[in-house]
Amino acid sequence: MWHVRPATAADLPAMQELASHTGGGLTNLPPDKAALARRLEWTEASFARTEDAPDNELYILLLENVATGQIGGCGMAFSRIGAEWPFYSYKLGTLSQTSRALGRSFAMPFLSLVTDHDGASEVGGLFLHPALRTDGLGKLLARSRYLFIAQHRARFGDKMLAELRGVIDETGNSPFWDGLGAKFFGMDFTEADKFNAVHGNQFIADLMPRHPIYTALLPQSAQAVIGKPHPKGRAALAMLEAEGFTYDNYVDIFDGGPTVTARTDQLRSVREARVTKVLALLAPGEEAENACRPALIASGTLRQFRCWRGLAGGDGTALPRAEAEAMGIHPGDDIRHLEA
Repeated sequence: MWHVRPATAADLPAMQELASHTGGGLTNLPPDKAALARRLEWTEASFARTEDAPDNELYILLLENVATGQIGGCGMAFSRIGAEWPFYSYKLGTLSQTSRALGRSFAMPFLSLVTDHDGASEVGGLFLHPALRTDGLGKLLARSRYLFIAQHRARFGDKMLAELRGVIDETGNSPFWDGLGAKFFGMDFTEADKFNAVHGNQFIADLMPRHPIYTALLPQSAQAVIGKPHPKGRAALAMLEAEGFTYDNYVDIFDGGPTVTARTDQLRSVREARVTKVLALLAPGEEAENACRPALIASGTLRQFRCWRGLAGGDGTALPRAEAEAMGIHPGDDIRHLEA
């Protein structure tokens, strides 16, 4: 049985192992020991904080095999982005112009560097070990973040966003970065991506031109990937869209991948989840008579938070005894649940 739990500093080797499989481009999970250690220190401090108002917090959640302790993936939630330094995005707009003399009209797409999302919350850092991408574990890991947010709603903003990794070619380079960013920074995508993961993206503000950039001036290879997710990220985009996220022409400043947004309270897993008190633990064979159905279930807060995919009956008041014991649930405990 797998569950999702908070990360601790002791999980650094497991995080390094996960990072070694990303193939680059996943800024929140860099293959850099010191950077990962800082993220784990940040998340431990976030879990230790007692105030409930949104602050500059990072919560890392790990997918763990209950029996073996194997770490199979991670997901992250940021309570307030743009707190330490501005959160930069490109906004894709269109300028329409008409020439009466030529009798022609032109619609010219352009990119503007913006900080429109400062103050929002973010879900990110979603990565599942390649050997475990079956049996719905990715969906469990992704949706556990929304139940965590629902359990700690006061710590998150009213707007939620997610950035998807953009297109990266077979050599590990980004056509978007090669066509735009590399011209101003004198470094390839791998260097820029690693620098951003370790030091943050303030260097973008320091060196990137402030004027709009017409996409027609970029190579066709760069134009073609604006707003497109990495092929391996299409399933993640589908899950985000199922939760209620939409694309509104914001793209990542490094690889041009899409940024999607939603109102936090309208996220499906936040909106539909219900809190009930467990009243009965069911013996084997009692699931059918109690109308047990597959459910996504969460319990506990902060460091005691757990999320798993199991069975729930009686509108969430009954759990199979073996499942409850594995998750540390006792009669009288509250759970938050929704249909899996």
